[in-house]
Amino acid sequence: MAVIRVFLVEDDVDWRVGLSAYLAKQSDMEVVGTASNAEEAILLAPVLAPDVILMDIMLVGSMEGITLTAEISSRCQAQIIMLSSLTEKQVIFEAFKAGAVNYLVKSAFQDIPDAIRQAHASNSPIDARVADQIREEFRRLKQLEREYEVKQMKDLITPTEIQVLSMIDKGYTQTQIADKFVVSIRTVKNHVSHILKKLQGKSSKEAAQKAKDLGLFK
Repeated sequence: MAVIRVFLVEDDVDWRVGLSAYLAKQSDMEVVGTASNAEEAILLAPVLAPDVILMDIMLVGSMEGITLTAEISSRCQAQIIMLSSLTEKQVIFEAFKAGAVNYLVKSAFQDIPDAIRQAHASNSPIDARVADQIREEFRRLKQLEREYEVKQMKDLITPTEIQVLSMIDKGYTQTQIADKFVVSIRTVKNHVSHILKKLQGKSSKEAAQKAKDLGLFK
């Protein structure tokens, strides 16, 4: 049976000793080393070449574990599981962005051995307790992205140009739009030309669809 080499980064000595002892009871695991701070972890991880690293998110009173995860990920091939008592969406999201393959709440320590096995097998499902948090954070970021796109488009085109796009979306021809606004067809063509130049679009219909998708039409 292949033994999984585990490296533990934890600044709480009681947790470090207790978790090491708990994992030592697993017949398919070996704790090859521990670190209590970032400096030790950066020094030891590449040398010990663990298969899996258990990373405490809070080190010496700050969330240094996130930065450390990104740093160690660039130095060795170990799969990193984040351990924490924090459940805030943004914290969890940042941990995965840094390179963690799973995020476990410390109170669920009984799940750690199986999480290590799954990570070692490169089959690490996101813990159910944090999966909803991650999905919610993705939704939040998607909404922020959409709001930014709406603001960007509103800053680029004028209210009159939005009206022109709305009528194009409804199927009006440029002649019909000119009649509706009581302006020359040349004025409408200028509006369309300005819109396409600002939005770098290929056609007025494409620009109208983009404005519609962003909810700019009342």
